[in-house]
Amino acid sequence: MKVFWIRSGHLVKTRVMLFALLFGIWMPLGVIGVSKNITTSSNPRVLNVGVLFTFDSVIGRSAQPAILAAMDDINADNNTLQGTKLRLILHDTNCSGFLGTVEALQLMQDEVVAAIGPQSSGIAHVISHVINELHIPLLSFGATDPALSAHEYQYFVRTTQSDYFQMNAIADIVDYFGWREVVAIFVDDDNGRSGISALSDALAKKRAKISYRAAFPPGSPSSAISDLLVSINLMESRVYIVHVNPDTGLSVFSMAKKLQMLGSGYVWITTDWLPSFLDSFETNSPDVMNQLQGVVALRHHTPDGNLKKNFISKWKNLKLKKSPNFNSYALYAYDSVWLAARALDTFIKEGGNISFSNDPKLSENNGSMLHLKSLRVFNGGEQLLQTIKRTNFTGVSGRIQFGDDRNLINPTYDILNIGGTGSRRIGYWSNYSGLSTIAPENLYTKPLNASPNNHLYSVIWPGEITTVPRGWVFPHNGKPLQIVVPNRVSYKAFVAKDNNPLGVKGYCIDVFEAAINLLSYPVPHTYILYGDGKDTPEYSDLVYEVSQNKYDAAVGDITIVTNRTKIVDFTQPFMESGLVVVTVVKGEKSSPWAFLRPFTIQMWAVTALFFIFVGAVVWILEHRTNEEFRGPPRQQLITIFWFSFSTMFFSHKENTVSTLGRLVLIIWLFVVLIINSSYTASLTSILTVQQLTSKIEGIDSLISSTDAIGVQEGSFALNYLIDELNIVASRIIKLKNQDEYDDALRRGPGNGGVAAIVDELPYVELFLSGTNCVFKTVGQEFTKSGWGFAFQRDSPLAVDLSTAILQLSENGDLQKIHDKWLSRTECSLGLNQADLNQLSLSSFWGLFLICGISCFIALSIFFFRVLFQYRRFTPETQSEVEQIEPVRTRRLSRTTSFMLFVDKKEAEVKDKLKRKSNDNKQASQSTEGHSDSPP
Repeated sequence: MKVFWIRSGHLVKTRVMLFALLFGIWMPLGVIGVSKNITTSSNPRVLNVGVLFTFDSVIGRSAQPAILAAMDDINADNNTLQGTKLRLILHDTNCSGFLGTVEALQLMQDEVVAAIGPQSSGIAHVISHVINELHIPLLSFGATDPALSAHEYQYFVRTTQSDYFQMNAIADIVDYFGWREVVAIFVDDDNGRSGISALSDALAKKRAKISYRAAFPPGSPSSAISDLLVSINLMESRVYIVHVNPDTGLSVFSMAKKLQMLGSGYVWITTDWLPSFLDSFETNSPDVMNQLQGVVALRHHTPDGNLKKNFISKWKNLKLKKSPNFNSYALYAYDSVWLAARALDTFIKEGGNISFSNDPKLSENNGSMLHLKSLRVFNGGEQLLQTIKRTNFTGVSGRIQFGDDRNLINPTYDILNIGGTGSRRIGYWSNYSGLSTIAPENLYTKPLNASPNNHLYSVIWPGEITTVPRGWVFPHNGKPLQIVVPNRVSYKAFVAKDNNPLGVKGYCIDVFEAAINLLSYPVPHTYILYGDGKDTPEYSDLVYEVSQNKYDAAVGDITIVTNRTKIVDFTQPFMESGLVVVTVVKGEKSSPWAFLRPFTIQMWAVTALFFIFVGAVVWILEHRTNEEFRGPPRQQLITIFWFSFSTMFFSHKENTVSTLGRLVLIIWLFVVLIINSSYTASLTSILTVQQLTSKIEGIDSLISSTDAIGVQEGSFALNYLIDELNIVASRIIKLKNQDEYDDALRRGPGNGGVAAIVDELPYVELFLSGTNCVFKTVGQEFTKSGWGFAFQRDSPLAVDLSTAILQLSENGDLQKIHDKWLSRTECSLGLNQADLNQLSLSSFWGLFLICGISCFIALSIFFFRVLFQYRRFTPETQSEVEQIEPVRTRRLSRTTSFMLFVDKKEAEVKDKLKRKSNDNKQASQSTEGHSDSPP
């Protein structure tokens, strides 16, 4: 808002001089106020309210009968201003800023307590300074200029909607249909400039913009408007926003019709001035409607209600000569009068006095002839202003209630589509729910997320088409698209100079031409080579030239990187890319220890431990029941190791007889089978596939070394290695072409060459295809990116070409173009490292876990069973020992006894337990016989 007033500095000075001139003219005419310093009335019989507008205008012809009808209704209402009549003093501003200001100043002599109007934002700017000084509230039903701020003009109250909201509605419409640039056509006055500035701010929030501001002075002849339309018709954008006044706005469409600018492909959006004009007449002429077919327009939304229906009924009974219909401004004018009356009624009831006094600052001084003291200050102006601000009622236009910014709450608009002999509503806009097909008043009581999101009914556009226009074309100025192409000295399969009509050739050119041919519209273009042909140009400089509008686009092998996307727009990538490392590789000689390479050290160690562990577990489980697992300690130890490692070849001769032993052995043999199969496959691969070695194994080893690194001249890889990987610039050598690549790699870092080359994968594949696999890529791609075509920011062609590139990819044409220009050999498959064939513990830990758990469960069951047998086997002996021996000796004896028990054969234990059980039975029977014999 501040910007507007800085630009209007000269205008303010002019207005101050105008006031002085008007006062000098006005006062000699005898229009002098009363000579008393203060005039007071606590209960006046008549209250004067001034009204300012242009009688003979589209808005004025509707507003005047509405204002008079409001006065009659108020004076006939016994509940409002009881005992006091409202008198309206009307002044005609005659569509003139000068005469409007004179009329406004003359109105001040009538001691008005409030003023209604004006409809002109320019006049409202001028007289707002006066009302601020005289403390007279100004209720404007027609001044929509967003620059009329309540913070600057304290006594200015807008009783209609600000254009700030209307411009946000237009921005939402533009965003809804996907347009990014518009042309603004407007009258070059306060209202027009401020409205378009608000539109620019609203579009910026949607990542759209005004590409050109087509302004014309007020009262411009048709020839000037025609010249303006001709100039914008040569531009790219086809979305026109028309923000003019309703009295002269049709001349824009009249000229556009003659220039054939209302056909298919064009988009015309107008502010509320057009519906205001059309609604002012019961029927519009066919010639007028023929000029407006397909136009989208905004109109103030006024909800239907009983008050509005009664107003319409009264309006039909009025005998009007020029305007049988009314527009939305008539409703706002009617409510403005009622607002003043209700506020005055409350003001009087609260004890306010209608009194005026002279302003000391306007008193005569030093013999001045201006007689400024005739302008009298309304003493109750501040109190009345506060009453107006808090007034809340429902009028014919809807809810009348002001927010903190002194604008009406809930600004809403109808969105209309002109067609046939009238218009149809395609939706609504409100600052609460945005675009919607549901009336806003039905959404205020619902949560915001429950309202429809950005939806409108279908639109019939100019040319009677229903598909959404693209919104732009190539300029009709005979200038084809200027496309810059890098003049490469290497890898010319991608892009190169040629003598054909295009002047260039290559993979990238064919992709671009194929995408262009898929578009539904012609794209005239010409190619311009960038570079002298001796050195490959810097691609970052080429992209920068596009961002500075020197060229329209750049086509070639251009990598999409972050810094470039900040200044230009890229299409969808047509080639995947990424940085890789290329180096010299040598065949590795066969090693006598190659049989150890299938497994890692950790795998060998864990496997050996499990062989011994499983052998020991099986021995424990079989020792008490299986004769093959018994004998002297040395023999048993040999049996454990022999049995363990013989299972590797399934050649173990010992049989397992226990259930638990067999369970463990079955699981272990399954593990051994998997390990043997994996070992065999890995060893076969190692011995049969040629192994290649290089001291550079990838980007990490390259960074840690101190050897020289080669990069392609002009590639982004140079900056990436320095800025991102912190490689010293002195290590990097620029290489021009494939011959320099080959020579630098063969010589190596010790002879002035390089240890490796860092370049993008498409270049590397093309380079390796002609080297007989002397060089190979090592490691993996350490960046992921792609190639795209660069366009100026917000270029709509970038979006359309992205869709075309996707279509080429889906139908297979992109691959055909690739196969035509580029080839790929096995050399680009990378280095076969031995480490990749080694099997690590991570691949088998699940098997070892299962085997370990099964062994643990088997051992647990075994020892619980043995412990149970031991307790049954030695209960008496154990109790006798516990009574005789000390504790320490007792524990040692118990442990020794248990170990000896475990070492015994299970059959012996069972026989002894059986004999012990029989002895116990016999003893029990003998005891019973003695007890039964007679004494």
